[in-house]
This record gives sequence, structure tokens and C-alpha cells, in this order.
Amino acid sequence: MRYAVILAGGGGTRLWPASRRARPKQLLALGTPGGRTLLRATGERLRAWPIVAVTAAEQAAGVRAELDWLGDSDVVIEPAGRNTAAALGLAAMALVDRDPDAVMAAMPADHHVADDDAFRAALETAFAAAEASDVIVTIGIAPTAPEVGYGYLEVGAARDDGTREVTRFVEKPDAATAVKYVASGYLWNGGMFIVRAQRLLDEIERHMPDTFAGLQARTDDAYLAVPSISIDYGVMERATGVVTVPGDFGWHDVGSWGALAAYRHADENGNVCDGDAVLVDAKRNITVTDDGVIALIGVEDLVVVRSGNAVLVAPRDRAQDVRAVVAELQRRGRDDYL
Repeated sequence: MRYAVILAGGGGTRLWPASRRARPKQLLALGTPGGRTLLRATGERLRAWPIVAVTAAEQAAGVRAELDWLGDSDVVIEPAGRNTAAALGLAAMALVDRDPDAVMAAMPADHHVADDDAFRAALETAFAAAEASDVIVTIGIAPTAPEVGYGYLEVGAARDDGTREVTRFVEKPDAATAVKYVASGYLWNGGMFIVRAQRLLDEIERHMPDTFAGLQARTDDAYLAVPSISIDYGVMERATGVVTVPGDFGWHDVGSWGALAAYRHADENGNVCDGDAVLVDAKRNITVTDDGVIALIGVEDLVVVRSGNAVLVAPRDRAQDVRAVVAELQRRGRDDYL
């Protein structure tokens, strides 16, 4: 049977101060149609298949509220965050217990998709390929620009099942390399893949034996001891038989405040505003507020975010650096802002 697994944990530190430990970015409505949270939009996009969500204990109530059609056993709670390899291994074990032949589609909870029908069509092709030939299938995204914030897929020959071979995964490039990748037909790595749940466990056992042992122990203490490693680094970059379904469905990784400009309407001066704002002689700014008004005069290319008890001001070209503020707050023990 086919299942959708939603990775609904994580902190979303690059979207501080709106994203906090108890209310991470997937529980925010960041320009999602209908005012839905990113998680709710993801769940509704995948509702054609049974869903299992993996999350942290402090976020479980919010996840259940947003995915309110799920049963208790459909929400898998990590004892602690140990990155995506362990989280997806935990989900794969739960699925194999339920259905030894389960095929899982691993999906982040916090991406924006403009065309849900095109997305579901790509996912159907991926499911069929994984079932027919036991490959690991990724969803590759047709690039719209030489983006330095994404990993890429180098692709090879086309296959009869609508997929293409993946030659290699490559890490986030510098600007010049990103231009070369796009010109050479590389795809963005969207962090989505489809695989038989048992095969994923076999790959974790082969490439990450310590993680596999921790999963097999099925205790909180054993899980706490597993290394924190991403599924891309731990498995995908080392596995054989990996293919991709190229997708073009208006995808954006809402990874930083700067990403809002990619899918939100801008005014005549290039400003993107979420919440109440008054801008005078201001250009190409991004403003976000969940309470009150933000007023800007005579400034350009800023990100200004007001949420709860904190305000962020940064140049747009440094929007990716917000996590440094979170790290400094952690160093100072300022949990009241986290």
C-alpha cells in the first residue's frame, strides 16, 4: 500500500522570530492560500494517501490540530530530534509493522506548491516506479534560477517509466557553479523521495549501522544515542538505483524570509508584505507581522519581522543568516525567545 510520510518536526530557525520551538514554521501560515498553515496545506495535498506524520513531543499537539483527520497511531513522536535519517527510519519501522509491503513517500511539511494536481501526478509516477522496480525515486525540481540555497541532482538517461537516472547528488553550490548546473540540466533536490519502507530500512542498516541499531532497540535511550545525520548524506548519496521524476509545479522551499518574494505578490516598488505595513519611499523590502503595523521610510532591501516578543531586522541578502541569531540566543540561555 502507498503511504505519505510528512516530516513535521524541526525548528525552522531561519524563520525566527515567527518560527519558535513550540510553533515551528510548518505551523505558520506564510502566504498559503486560504490562510492555512504550511503543514495543513501539505496534508491536504497528500490526503489521497494514508498519512503518517513524524514530529517532536512539544509539537505533537499542533500537528494533530492541523492534521485533525489522523488517528493517534498516525502521529509518530521522536524522543528527541535526530535529523531526517533517524526520523524517516522511525516512520519506516512503523509502516513495516503495519504493512510489510508499504511504499512511502517522504515529504517535508514546510514547502510551498502552486499546482497540487501536477504535484500529485509526479508523485503517482514516482510511486509506480518504486513499486515496479524497487528503485529509490526522488522528485527533482526544474530550476527557475541558479539558486545557491538548494542541493542539486545530476541526471542521466531517461527510463521508460517516466523517470531519469540520478548520476549524483551535489551539495549547495556557489553562484558560479549554480549557473553551470542550471545550464547543464541539473535539477533541484527538493528533499522528497519515494521508496519501499523495508528497502529504506535495509539502506539505513547498510550505510548507517549505528542508527539502525538504535532504531531496532525501540527504546528512547537508544534513539537518543543515534547520530544526527540527514537522509541525503546518510543514505541517498550512497545508495544505488536512485532515479528522479522531474517536476514543475511551482515548488518553493520556504527556507528563509527571502523566499517569500518567490511566491508572494510584490507591490509596484517590489515590496512583499505579510500583515499590516505602511511603506513610504521604500523598495524591495519584505515585512511580516502577526500583530500591529510595520512602518518603513526611505529604506531598501530589508527584511523586517515582528512576531510575539521579538523583532528581526536584516538585509535581504543576509536572510539565510538568521539562524546565527538563534544560536546566540541559545548560547545566552534566552529560552524565552526561542
